[in-house]
Amino acid sequence: MSWQMRAVALYTRAVRRRVYASPRGARTLLTRPKGPSAPPAKAVADLALRREEVAGFRVYAVHRPGTGTSPRPVVIYCHGGAYVSEIAPQHWHLAAQIARDLDVEVWVPIYGLAPQHHAAEARTLMAALLGRLREEGRPAYLAGDSAGGGLALAAAQHDVATPGSTLAGLTLIAPWLDLTMANPEIDALERVDPWLARPALHEVARVWAGGIPLDDPSVSPIHGELAGLPPVLLTVGTHDITLADARLLAARLADAGVEVAYDEVDGGIHVVPLLPVPEAAAARALIHDHIRRCLP
Repeated sequence: MSWQMRAVALYTRAVRRRVYASPRGARTLLTRPKGPSAPPAKAVADLALRREEVAGFRVYAVHRPGTGTSPRPVVIYCHGGAYVSEIAPQHWHLAAQIARDLDVEVWVPIYGLAPQHHAAEARTLMAALLGRLREEGRPAYLAGDSAGGGLALAAAQHDVATPGSTLAGLTLIAPWLDLTMANPEIDALERVDPWLARPALHEVARVWAGGIPLDDPSVSPIHGELAGLPPVLLTVGTHDITLADARLLAARLADAGVEVAYDEVDGGIHVVPLLPVPEAAAARALIHDHIRRCLP
């Protein structure tokens, strides 16, 4: 573990952990202002940018300008934030870097957040985006971190069950796979995770589900069908409560005959590729390589 990772871990434990460690923190997470969602100018300064409305929500698209005239393959990036926090600059920089390094168009859906919005609306938005790509015959790739990773997997499961799916690959970064968070392995991880804890997340999960049972595959995709998914890259740190279900998912994917590349970052905390740490560069390189291989 790098000294930078240790420093970030100390910071998150001091600044963020207390909110998640108490059931009262759920109210803080659900009621605080959502913040801006537009991409920072610095992140997309050298990219072509488009904004549209899909299923009632904003969707941004970015790509390298002047690199061919035919429609590019599309990477849809679902940002994390426990379904309550708006997209952050770190998410934008990762999405922009994918567009900058690869000849793809990156779509970033600004899905509605709890408590004003619920999981069903996000599923509708994702289905509309993937449906458009099916109609156009454009290769698609889904990526997401944390809550966005869970949303991406649920969307992938729905899409591959639909005739004509063009989904070619999937990256899941420390995904929130099970809203029940009932995996007994989480108990030990919760003691070493400097950021996340279940007490506040239980209520957040209930509100986001909007009446859907928390173990329903539409909100907890680890319980859904895995056979037929395209190649999956799964990356997670060892000091992260999402590790327990990530390991379980990797095993279940392999059992289902799905090609899975599993990357476990020793000492890594939540969403390593988004952090200002040396370990992030290697994780991002894995993501780029996986996209490049799946979207030739």
